[in-house]
Amino acid sequence: MYIKKVSDKESEMLFLKLPEIIYQHDANWIPHLKQDIERIFSPEKNKTFLQGKAERWLLYNSKNENIGRIAAFINQRSVDKTMYPTGGLGFFECIDNQEAANILFQTGIEWLTEQGMQAVEAPINFGENNEFWGLLIENFIDPPTYLMNYNPPYYQKLFDDFGFQVYYKQLMFHRQLSEPAQDVFVQKALKMRADPKFSCTNIRNMNLTEVADNFLQIYNDAWKTHKGFKELSQEKARKIIHSLKEAIDPDIFIFAFYENRPVGFYINLPELNQIFKYVNGDLNLIGKLKFVYHKWRKTATTMYGLAFGIARDFQAQGVEGAMIKFAEETIVPQKVYTDTILAWIGDFNPKMLKVVENLGAKKFRTFATYRKILVENGVFEPYPTVNVD
Repeated sequence: MYIKKVSDKESEMLFLKLPEIIYQHDANWIPHLKQDIERIFSPEKNKTFLQGKAERWLLYNSKNENIGRIAAFINQRSVDKTMYPTGGLGFFECIDNQEAANILFQTGIEWLTEQGMQAVEAPINFGENNEFWGLLIENFIDPPTYLMNYNPPYYQKLFDDFGFQVYYKQLMFHRQLSEPAQDVFVQKALKMRADPKFSCTNIRNMNLTEVADNFLQIYNDAWKTHKGFKELSQEKARKIIHSLKEAIDPDIFIFAFYENRPVGFYINLPELNQIFKYVNGDLNLIGKLKFVYHKWRKTATTMYGLAFGIARDFQAQGVEGAMIKFAEETIVPQKVYTDTILAWIGDFNPKMLKVVENLGAKKFRTFATYRKILVENGVFEPYPTVNVD
């Protein structure tokens, strides 16, 4: 076996095509859009390159067949968040062979140590953690969720046997839209909705700039006490919302207001993989036409709960339940969406896990973010529990 760096258009294409080999017999597999992968490794499209760097490699067997891939990266915004300077590995794909996996892991780690890294997290993204983050370790039955990693069960053993340790687990939840929230939330929701100053609405009558500004106000207030929080700028918030333009269904994007002040958001999108399974991993002209057709046809029957946020002074007062009840009353009767999958929540965030469980959601899928200390006598510690009070 031998390794080669991704260095030209041909090797970039092989990097994109390798999953077709790994998943050729997996009926559940839906390929990531090649455009989504390409933008991660494009300095023009991924601003993480302004403060970081990345490399990619391909692994070949003695017959010159491509049997594995990996990427390594350094994001200066997150390097020093722990006691060890930390880099990342991601976009790992490999045949079921420990030696092959070890070569890939070691290649990435050698590059990271040359850059001064003393720890590594994997598999992660070169960018935001809501995409391509974590190794799937539970539920290999259901098709993958858009922008979430998907892998064969044997990957867990490849990581474990190399010496990676679970840093934290990422839990995704599922709930039927018609299933009512538990009584503890319903009672608070009824009290909240009885106040004439309170209201819930979808964004059908808002433009995207209004949506972004409402989102920004809630987000910065809700997360400001979290460790390492960096306030979101108006420019970034508007860019985030406008980037979702083609995917947004205004009927399932919900805000809560109190005296015209935005105090809560429940951001849902159609589960796009229910559409992208028809485009074969390429949003070219034909793929775009298929996307428009299936969006118009309302092919997606599952919502993806991208984010839930409540202003600090309105938390635990029933806003969550009120928005869930609003969704039941306005979305369910349309008979388009039947259920929802919620974006991952870390096992280090017990408060948010309790909120989701109280809403009647059930654990759907589990991922793990692994960590390995690269210095001699280094001490591994799991990710600390979040304390937001």
